[in-house]
Amino acid sequence: MMDVYSIGEMVIDFIPGSEPSSYISNAGGAPTNVAIAVAKNGLKASMCCKVGDDNFGHFLMDTLKEYHVTPACPKLCEEAITTMAFVSLAEDGERKFTFARKPGADMFLEEDEVKEEDIEDSVIIHAGSCSLSAEPVASSTVKALRLGHEKGKLVSFDVNYRNLMWKDDLEACTKAVLDILPYVDLLKISEEEVDMLGGVDAIPALMEQYKIAMVIETLGGDGAQAFFAGEVIRIPGHKVKAVDATGAGDAFWGGFLSSLRFQNVAHAGDLTAPIIKTAMEYGNVSGCICVQGKGAIVSIPTRGQIEEYREKNGIGSVK
Repeated sequence: MMDVYSIGEMVIDFIPGSEPSSYISNAGGAPTNVAIAVAKNGLKASMCCKVGDDNFGHFLMDTLKEYHVTPACPKLCEEAITTMAFVSLAEDGERKFTFARKPGADMFLEEDEVKEEDIEDSVIIHAGSCSLSAEPVASSTVKALRLGHEKGKLVSFDVNYRNLMWKDDLEACTKAVLDILPYVDLLKISEEEVDMLGGVDAIPALMEQYKIAMVIETLGGDGAQAFFAGEVIRIPGHKVKAVDATGAGDAFWGGFLSSLRFQNVAHAGDLTAPIIKTAMEYGNVSGCICVQGKGAIVSIPTRGQIEEYREKNGIGSVK
């Protein structure tokens, strides 16, 4: 049984002007970062997308294996393009993306490559919004989320990169997200993107309409906040010397999903406000990839610290 099956984009981040080997930390892309963060927390994680047969593609695959993430994807293929994201980091932690090769359908699975048995063998299905950006990309992601929903899995979705992926086409972006909400149990969305769904005030009605536990994450000094059954749950930020973070939200979400599995949450019906609060606290502590000045640091506790946290908070191992 796979704890988390993550599907979507894989990119490589490195600092402009540095040597190609000077990567910020890991293979990037929200689903990839989530899979790695989950694996670092001791869960079984699988990552699925197309990977190009080039130097960067090999680096991506090696990174997955290094962190014990199972590559549940086709073999390295010539037609797939591994996207390189050049990340510009300012002194205050501000980050800007420029893609050397634009993300597109050649990065992602086609609809017939989404295997029903992979969905069946997983507990949590996670996907990132880049995988909704264009056909046939959108149909493969929708299929994975729909199958997960129909099979009673816990379905997680991450809305990000709105300006990059939809080129400020707010209508197209909003439609793509609303189309998949009926299948989603947990929605990770930044404050920047929540405006397209009507803003914070619209969240309770959306939760009621789509029967979801919607989590808005803000990381850095603000911590994170969740909306659950009309209750707002706020968690202060884990104190690090950073204003913003590269991949911090992904690592937080990986910790969040890990906590749900440690608490044996397998279905949306198992979620309660205390469980969400504990999961948020755990996610906030269990790691974030943080920008410090112009460089990058990784703020992830050791396994011993994670186990100490589990014991202190009464979180057992996954059955």
